[in-house]
Amino acid sequence: MPYRAPVAEMTFLLNEVVGFDAVSATERFAEASPDMVQAVLGEAGRICEEVMAPLNRAGDLQGAKLENGVLRSSPGFAEGYAALAEGGWVSVSAPPEFGGMGLPVAVGTAVNEMMSGACLALQLNPLLTQGQIEALEHHASEEIKALYLPKLISGEWSGTMNLTEPQAGSDVGALTSKASANGDGTYAVTGQKIFISWGDCDFTRNVCHLVLARLPDAPAGTKGISLFLVPKFIPDASGAPGVANDLKVVSLEHKMGLHGSPTCVMSFEGATGWLIGEEGDGMRAMFTMMNNARLGVGGQGIGAAEGAYQHALDYAMERKQGRSPDGTIVGHADVRRMLAGMKADILAARSIALSCAVAIDMGRATGEADWIARAAFLTPIAKAFGTDIGCEVAEAGVQVYGGMGYIEESGAAQYYRDVRVTAIYEGTNGIQAMDLVGRKLMDGGEAAGRLLDEIEAQAEAAKAGLPDLAGAVWEAAESLREATEALVATPMPERFGVAVPYLRAFARVLGAHFHLRAAMADPSGAHARLARFYITRLLPEHAGLLAHVSRGDAELMAITAEDLAA
Repeated sequence: MPYRAPVAEMTFLLNEVVGFDAVSATERFAEASPDMVQAVLGEAGRICEEVMAPLNRAGDLQGAKLENGVLRSSPGFAEGYAALAEGGWVSVSAPPEFGGMGLPVAVGTAVNEMMSGACLALQLNPLLTQGQIEALEHHASEEIKALYLPKLISGEWSGTMNLTEPQAGSDVGALTSKASANGDGTYAVTGQKIFISWGDCDFTRNVCHLVLARLPDAPAGTKGISLFLVPKFIPDASGAPGVANDLKVVSLEHKMGLHGSPTCVMSFEGATGWLIGEEGDGMRAMFTMMNNARLGVGGQGIGAAEGAYQHALDYAMERKQGRSPDGTIVGHADVRRMLAGMKADILAARSIALSCAVAIDMGRATGEADWIARAAFLTPIAKAFGTDIGCEVAEAGVQVYGGMGYIEESGAAQYYRDVRVTAIYEGTNGIQAMDLVGRKLMDGGEAAGRLLDEIEAQAEAAKAGLPDLAGAVWEAAESLREATEALVATPMPERFGVAVPYLRAFARVLGAHFHLRAAMADPSGAHARLARFYITRLLPEHAGLLAHVSRGDAELMAITAEDLAA
C-alpha cells in the first residue's frame, strides 16, 4: 500500500483556503509563484513516494543501533538522507545567502508534512537541523554563521537540540549541566542530556548540538541558562571536521515507536562549545528553535495522520466483510464514519498549520505586528491539534482494520506507535494549551479577537450560498468569543485547568472556518460534502468543550490527591 503525497490537496489549500496569495504578493517572496510552488511540491512529493516511503517499514523493523559506541542507522536511511540533502530538501526555507532555497515557510511546512507521512523517523533528522539553522541565523555570531550554516543547510552536517535532563523535563530551569570559560573564547560543557532525537548520525560528517547549560555564579531558574553550540567533531582551521569532541552517546532509548530515529542519552564531558547569543539568554535563543520545531511537529502529526488514513482507506476499499452497497467494508456506515472523520480532521489540522505558516511568512515579509501576533497565537494550536489529530487518526486507522489492525504485520499499528510521542515532545500539548491561555492572551485577547472577526466575516460572506453551514460557523465563533472574553477576565492560575478544552474548541472552530472556505471554493465537489460532515458532526463538539471552559478550575482542583488514590 504505497504512500501518495497529497500534492493536489496541498496546492488547493494554499491557493484557495489559507491565503498564500498574500505571501506571493510580497516583495520578499515574489518568486514563490503558483507555478513554482506547484513544481516544488510535485518534486518533493516524488521524493517522498519513491525514496522515503519505502524506508518507513524497514526503519520500524530494523531500528537504529548502538554498537560499541558507534551509531548504526536503519538500512537505507543513509541513501534516503543523501537524496534529501542533494535535492536541497533540508533547507527549503533557509536563507539563500548561505545556500538555502529561501522559500516561504508555508511551502516548507507542506514539504515537511509530506516527508513525515512518508517516513516520520527519517524526517525528524532534517526537521531538527532546520530548527538549528533558524536559531543560529537569529542568535549566532557572524563567524559561527559563516562556518556552520552552509554545512547545515547543505545537509553535510546535522543539528540537534539538547534540553532535557533526568530531573529537568518541562521544568527546564532545573537543569544542572555546567559550562565554564576556557579563556580562548570557547567553553567547557559538562552534563548529561536525555531524549535527544538523532543525537548521533552515521550519514552526516558532523553532528552539531545546541546545549543548554549554566555558567558559574549564574542565577537559579531559566534566567541563568545559556546556550552553547557543541559539535561532535571540532572544526579545524579549514572548517572541516577535526578532532573528536569530549562527548558521547551513552545509550539509545527503547521506545514505543520511531525505531528508525535514534533517541540518545548524551554525555558531555568538558566538551568544547561556543556561546550562542548572550550569557543567560539561552532560553530565548533556544525558543527560536523550539517555535520552529513546534509548527514542524504539528506537521509531523498531520503527516502521520495522512499516512494512517491512506493505509486504512486502501484496506477498507479492498476488504470484503459482510454485506454492503460497495461490496467492501468502506460501504459499512461505521467504517464510512471513521474514514470521513479522519479525512475531515486532517483537512482542518493541515489548514491550521498552513495558515500559521502563512502568518509567519507575512510577519517576516512585512514586519507587521498583527501578522507576528497571529503566528504566535496559532503556533500552540497548530502543534497541539496537529499532533492530537495524528494520534486520533492513527488510532482510528487501527480500528478500521479491525483485528488485523492489532497485528503488527498489517502496518497499521506503526503509525500510532510512531506518532504518539509528537503530542509529548517540544512541549506537551497541555503546555501548549497553557501557553495559549497564558502568554497568548496577555494582549487582552486581541489576536484571538482578530481571528474571530475574520471567521465571522467569512461566514457572513458564505451565507448566500451555504446558509446553514455559514450560520453554524458564525454562531460557534461567537460562542468562542464569549468564552475568550471570560477567560481573559479569569486570574491566570485558574485558566490552566480549562486550557486544553479551550485550545481544542478554538481548533474546532478554526477547522470549521477552513472547511467552509474549502466548500466555497469547491461548492459542488468533495470539499463541500466533507465540509458539511465536519460542520454538522464535528464542530458541535465545541459546545461541550466551552461548557468545560465555563466551569473554571474549582471543581477540578477540589479533587484531592487522596481522592485520586482512593
